[in-house]
Amino acid sequence: MSIRLRASPGIVLPEPEDEDDLGSVSGSECDDDDDETWEDWVSDSNPGNQPCKSLFEDKTLRSADAAVEYDKSNYGFDLNQFCSKLSLDVHGRIRLINFIRKTEPSPENVLQMNGSETCLTSDEYLKPVVEDDPLLQLQSDDWSDSEDEQANPEKRIKVLEKKLAQARAEFEAYRALVNQRFDLIEAAPDAPAAESAPKTRDDDSHYFESYGANDIHAVMIQDLVRTSTYARYILQTPTIFEGATVLDVGCGTGILSLFAARAGAKKVIAVDASDIAEKAEKIVKANELSDIITVVRGRIEDVNLPDGIQKVDVILSEWMGYALLYESMLDSVLTARRRFLRPGGVMAPSQCRMMLGLCDASEIVKERLTFWNDVYGFDLSVMAEEVLEEAIVDVVGPYTMLSDPCVVKDIYLAEITTRQLDFTSSFKLVSTVERRTKVTSFILYFDTFFTASGAPVPPDTEPQIVGVGQAQVAEVWPVGGKAPPQRRASQQLEERKMERRKTEEESGLRSKEKEKPSEVVTSFSTGPKSVPTHWKQTIFLLKEPFIVNEGTIVLGQFCCRKSDSNSRELDIEIRYTVKDPEELAGTKNPTRKEDVVVQMYKVR
Repeated sequence: MSIRLRASPGIVLPEPEDEDDLGSVSGSECDDDDDETWEDWVSDSNPGNQPCKSLFEDKTLRSADAAVEYDKSNYGFDLNQFCSKLSLDVHGRIRLINFIRKTEPSPENVLQMNGSETCLTSDEYLKPVVEDDPLLQLQSDDWSDSEDEQANPEKRIKVLEKKLAQARAEFEAYRALVNQRFDLIEAAPDAPAAESAPKTRDDDSHYFESYGANDIHAVMIQDLVRTSTYARYILQTPTIFEGATVLDVGCGTGILSLFAARAGAKKVIAVDASDIAEKAEKIVKANELSDIITVVRGRIEDVNLPDGIQKVDVILSEWMGYALLYESMLDSVLTARRRFLRPGGVMAPSQCRMMLGLCDASEIVKERLTFWNDVYGFDLSVMAEEVLEEAIVDVVGPYTMLSDPCVVKDIYLAEITTRQLDFTSSFKLVSTVERRTKVTSFILYFDTFFTASGAPVPPDTEPQIVGVGQAQVAEVWPVGGKAPPQRRASQQLEERKMERRKTEEESGLRSKEKEKPSEVVTSFSTGPKSVPTHWKQTIFLLKEPFIVNEGTIVLGQFCCRKSDSNSRELDIEIRYTVKDPEELAGTKNPTRKEDVVVQMYKVR
């Protein structure tokens, strides 16, 4: 994001009437300000020489004055008179112009403003909507020269000098304010680079900007496991959505809001802080659902719900990131729960579980590590030095799992707090291999559950696994575009074998079922047994791989917390020790030193 400021916004210095005036001002103390002269100010900032758009329609006039006169004649709105009526200062005038440019209210609605509106004090409207907007530079009435000044050239020169100094001061104040609010450090043209203020870290800016482009939303919508599971839950749970007021947090394109409207929701508020909100609003209009869905641009921590709505019945959100908690969007969802969910309201999804297991990621080790040892006969191993410190987001097959998974964090959305998202959890993983196998990594993925009541699922509830060739979960409506992430060719044969085995096991289990759960649970998994999703899996490669046999036990602790350098990234620490089951039971003397291995990772 960049904002270009050329001239004093909302302020233009009076033009000199003759060469004497120009020479007098140029010879004043203003010459001390490097190379900026009176001519620079006039040429850069004179709105009379710049085409300008009307405030209320897409019509370009020859100048800012012409645009003001046009709006006055056609819409009864006199910008200068209205600013005077509301006693707006320079920044208030800027906010008003940018508010009208951005939100496109009707002239009647603008004329009803009384000066107490939040848009006239919100920093959001300090950012220019139209680059180099001549209206932001238009001379206001209180800059007009009195007759006494016109008759007295010396007095006029002093007035002009004073106004020039005031213009510079207000320009720099506005520049500093915009930079501070929008994290844009742009040094003044006449300031040495060394004196420029250091850029303040803002973990949100890049995050929201990244969701403004089309590609990331195409990837998520084309993730059939993800999108169709949300669709099935929303459309097949009428007791929740019919007649309900729904809040969609981080709405993106608004796809979940569209599902909720189709499911019979009375009102849907779709909130997003990125530029995608503008497209979401157009999507809602294109689908003729504007009477149900209202798109609100802003952070959920800052916005208020429209139409006087105080509480909602359902909070929808697809907040999950890599390793579940990457991006820290869950913090915003929990803020929405605290601020807007009525007592007894439903969080969707209702629950997520972080699953940890042992993994043979030998193919990833080859691709990311050993590959660099010999590249066309050259040793490029230095390129792999930091790989072991970074978590790897990739797709592995079900055969790579060397243990049953263990839950390291069970997140029940109705009760979890943000403080509980930094945690340390003990784990016990038991090897399920039939022969000696090398463990090269830990693997982390998550399972997601939706319930009609919002209640937690029983501890032994298994997620629905979408296997290879099982497309029925995605057949809500056809979705075009790219295929989901694909596994490596070497995994396909093993997956087919496991699918046949899984089908046989499920047939046997169904014949033994005696009762069904009291509540229908909709779910999906991002684990290796499922069709790959855009979340893939998170792989933690080991510096010291170890050998396991059937029944080998790995005990340890999994520590997760937000990164100090970027609150949307994660710092992971895994501590573990490997034990023979007989050693653990005390029936066999230890064959290895019981060292605890500690390894740190970044998820970013």
